[in-house]
Amino acid sequence: MATATLGGGCFWCIEAVFQRLDGVNSVTSGYAGGETPNPDYRSVCTGRTGHAEVVQVDYDPAVIDFDTLLAVFFAIHDPTTPNRQGADVGPQYRSIVLYEDDDQRQTADAHIQRLTTEGAFHAPIVTEITRLERFYPAEGYHQDYYLQNAPMPYCQMVIDPKLEKAQTLFGNRMRDQAATGS
Repeated sequence: MATATLGGGCFWCIEAVFQRLDGVNSVTSGYAGGETPNPDYRSVCTGRTGHAEVVQVDYDPAVIDFDTLLAVFFAIHDPTTPNRQGADVGPQYRSIVLYEDDDQRQTADAHIQRLTTEGAFHAPIVTEITRLERFYPAEGYHQDYYLQNAPMPYCQMVIDPKLEKAQTLFGNRMRDQAATGS
């Protein structure tokens, strides 16, 4: 088993996509990359804790590798907008890869370099790559958010399009919705 910690805007969106990937065993929404110990949602939303909303993905590298996780990650958010994803604005919504070891750091650097060389985005990638110091799980009501709230307008307007994009681009790597409990 291996772990990846990624942030690309609202953790509900990232969580919903990664929960559907083959080889992913669990996804936990939380906070990382900041200075304040034991942050909670309210404090992170102020933008003053330094933390980003992230997901911690436990996965089986024999089924899905870190580079593939990064491919999905970069496909479902805009890594060119500093401190913003759509209507969500603030440093807590920044694009960030929190690596656990030098292999993950090198893979993330190489992945971003490849995307840059290919001209994959209209602007430079601003994704922060930094060592994971500490991950704090988010409050319980943030876990499995989409699975529990799919009919909600936010889920339909913001998360559903990301799920559709992931299905279009990575359908061969996605589990069906029944396998994830939705």
